[in-house]
Amino acid sequence: MFLFENEADCVQDREDLLQVLRMRFGEIAPGIVEKIYDINKIETLERLILAAANAPSLRVFLEELEAGDESFRLVGERFNPIEATHEGSDTYGEEKQ
Repeated sequence: MFLFENEADCVQDREDLLQVLRMRFGEIAPGIVEKIYDINKIETLERLILAAANAPSLRVFLEELEAGDESFRLVGERFNPIEATHEGSDTYGEEKQ
């Protein structure tokens, strides 16, 4: 793949990731957006798109974002996208008081 094709794919994946995050969790803090724009590996961006689509809370997604390239699988109840809809939790997967 040519360098410009790789960069174009990264730009599209970054925008897709941000769109999924906004659809799921609302407005995203500028620091998170900057961190996403610093990612230059297609594989990492694709993994984060899956994490954003399946994480029950923004907090769980941010843990995956912080894992960087070291993380490689999304498994278990931690990535159950309907977890936050269970009774007793709010939209971010946090316990209601």
